[in-house]
Amino acid sequence: MIITSHNATKSTANFLPSLKKTCAALTVALASLGSTTAQAENDVMMQYFQWYTADDGALWTEVQQQAASLSAAGITALWLPPAYKGQAGTADVGYGVYDMYDLGEFNQKGTVRTKYGTKDQYLAAINAAHANGIKIYGDAVFNHRGGADATESVWAVRVAGDNRNYEYGNDVEIDAWTKFDFTGRNNTYSDFKWRWYHFDGVDWAQNLSEGSIFKFRGIGKAWDWEVDTSYNNYDYLMFADLDMDHPEVVQELKDWGEWYVNFTGVDGFRLDAVKHIKFDFFNDWLDTVRANTGKELFTVGEYWSYNKEQLHNFITATGGRMSLFDAPLHMNFYSASNSGGNYDMRTIMDNTLMKEQPTLAVTLVDNHDTQPCQALESRVQDWFKPLAYAFILLREEGYPNVFHADYYGANYTASDNGCNNTNITINSHKDSIDKLLDARKNYAYGTQISYLDHWDVIGWTRLGNAEHPKAMAAIMSDGPAGSKWMNVSRVNKTFIDVTGNHSGVISSNNDGWAEFPVNGGSYSVWVEQDSQTSEIPVLFSCTNATTYFGQNVYAVGSSTELGNWNTDNAVLLSPTNYPTWTATINLSADTNLEWKCIKKDNGNVQWQSGANNSYSTSSPGSASTSGSF
Repeated sequence: MIITSHNATKSTANFLPSLKKTCAALTVALASLGSTTAQAENDVMMQYFQWYTADDGALWTEVQQQAASLSAAGITALWLPPAYKGQAGTADVGYGVYDMYDLGEFNQKGTVRTKYGTKDQYLAAINAAHANGIKIYGDAVFNHRGGADATESVWAVRVAGDNRNYEYGNDVEIDAWTKFDFTGRNNTYSDFKWRWYHFDGVDWAQNLSEGSIFKFRGIGKAWDWEVDTSYNNYDYLMFADLDMDHPEVVQELKDWGEWYVNFTGVDGFRLDAVKHIKFDFFNDWLDTVRANTGKELFTVGEYWSYNKEQLHNFITATGGRMSLFDAPLHMNFYSASNSGGNYDMRTIMDNTLMKEQPTLAVTLVDNHDTQPCQALESRVQDWFKPLAYAFILLREEGYPNVFHADYYGANYTASDNGCNNTNITINSHKDSIDKLLDARKNYAYGTQISYLDHWDVIGWTRLGNAEHPKAMAAIMSDGPAGSKWMNVSRVNKTFIDVTGNHSGVISSNNDGWAEFPVNGGSYSVWVEQDSQTSEIPVLFSCTNATTYFGQNVYAVGSSTELGNWNTDNAVLLSPTNYPTWTATINLSADTNLEWKCIKKDNGNVQWQSGANNSYSTSSPGSASTSGSF
């Protein structure tokens, strides 16, 4: 999470109660630590939001409505945004956390619901997901609190923004926004109140009307350690920064964690901004919450760094208790997409967790921080996104995460981070991702043989297992078209490209090898076919097909698959890209056909004018054909 504008909160006093370290005897079996990172084979996570998700309170209902279709597509877990009340009310994405016990239930910050809905809608969404076999990961922000109810007087010292260990000027008494009473909740679920001594710094002094980083004075007050070493100590990020050396803070976060898991039934966590929090806090917190709830609680931390050594250090410090997002892999994808076909594809996995810590890597293409108008903007270009998704979804390393905006698309206007009322469109790649998800479900199993050995054209094969015995060969190129000899360990078998990007049939030889082709700047996923059948998925499109309510568009033609010109048996197309209607239809490998677009409504049929469209599965190029009204 990155937030670039906010109202600071927090406060200081002249005396800090002496801190006492609390010890709790906790027995956690070593085996359980290892199991928290293990996922069922071929699980796929989806980040079910983007930064500019509408603040209409509809997201939880959307999750409930989409749960069945997401499960059918192959999504097995959803990372949902922070569910609790933020300091900006319904405008808060959730990372300006105010009250973690208010899941859209109490009238606080001018609203009952959050940006995404009410508590009851949130619980209904989780129940619907569970009913469809989808796990839910809750987003938890421990680093800071925002939107305090009142100020407190605190002694503090200014520190330099570029060196958080450098203090300058005299100690100063400031009015800091650090008093959190949550009167709207009236002690429901918890009677804990936050006070200045639960924090160690703020970035706003109300009495001075000054925005600087202020570090609190008092017994035991110092930046936490060990944290990320940027600015010499990156404990302070924003708002009122929690003091993770204070025993009351640690206990309150444990209490909340246990309450939240038991109250909502979530299956794990996405932990925000972990590099700003003392690393060993997470060992105690995760061990305690897992032990006291009896749940494994898969957890992924957001340690956003392109330096793999920092990620390795965090994994070592936390004993492998959580996975991390593979930020270096995202940056490789970003660089490849912006290299004009001149990226060395042999290096696509270099310096990544996917390569060096595959069991703890959550792999991703983009997320809410890398999307346009965000501080970490580094959007992977559209032409390369399907290649990147093929890479994370069809290889054995890592736990892939699909971004909501890449799947459904997004359109928004933003003025953040240099954007000046800029309209942004993120295109949907749902069709491509769905085909890759289907290939992952059915073919991405067993032994993997990699051929990451060419500047442009790389590939790999998966040889299947007992439950999924068919072989698969994936190939991609960021440059010219090409091909690659790869071992599929199948003798004299036929393969087709299930993406529809390449037509034709490929046959393996007597040694179980085949030369698999790929188009330029594209990807193909060749999967083994049954001996008696060879089908090719072909994308049919009808353009300029405007319709009125109740009218739909179909394809009809000279083959059995297209109804043999019988309009009653025509194939219904989808208006996903209206007024273009599309559908992927499997055709026999030796098919030559003619066809047309038609519109139907209550028995009325309107035909595409002009000559018939024609298509042959033996034609070179992509497996697609188009007609137009």
